[in-house]
Amino acid sequence: MSINPVYHQTSSKLDQERVWVQRAKKNPEDFGPLYRKYHEQIFRYVHQRMDDTEQAFDVTSQVFLKAIKNIHKFEFRGVPFGSWLYRIAKSELYQAFRDRKVKRAVNIETLHITEIIEEMDEVINDENQKRLFNAIAQLKEEDVQILELRYFEKRPYREIGEILEITENNAKVKSFRVLEKLKKIIFKN
Repeated sequence: MSINPVYHQTSSKLDQERVWVQRAKKNPEDFGPLYRKYHEQIFRYVHQRMDDTEQAFDVTSQVFLKAIKNIHKFEFRGVPFGSWLYRIAKSELYQAFRDRKVKRAVNIETLHITEIIEEMDEVINDENQKRLFNAIAQLKEEDVQILELRYFEKRPYREIGEILEITENNAKVKSFRVLEKLKKIIFKN
């Protein structure tokens, strides 16, 4: 599987983020660099899950308002600051789903489907792609989220663990299990 450089940070980039966070903790007006770096990513994450642009902007705004308000609670754990923002975004999305303001959506590109089928060591064809689309619709929310983070966004397991508040190893195990569930649903014949 290829690596998405947007989600993989060098140690110098992490150090820069740490400086930005320390400044923002002292003065919320210094939150700008973090906002500029992550706003588009968080918006895309939210929008892909709700498929309503206006509501996605509203939820994204809530994410950053909560981040600024609670930045004093942020603790550096060796992963990008964005992981913390994604946890907030996940919480805000679930709240929007609970309030029934929005419906859950999964936006999938054909490339992602092809990669998942390859990961399953199966033949890539139209029939298997259709089966995979249908199988994803049958998964639980947590399983879909793992698929999105790992196979669509190509995040490292360590960051997936941080976002989902599980261990890195547990993220690997859950990712493997999701693929196994999909295989059972798709290829149960």
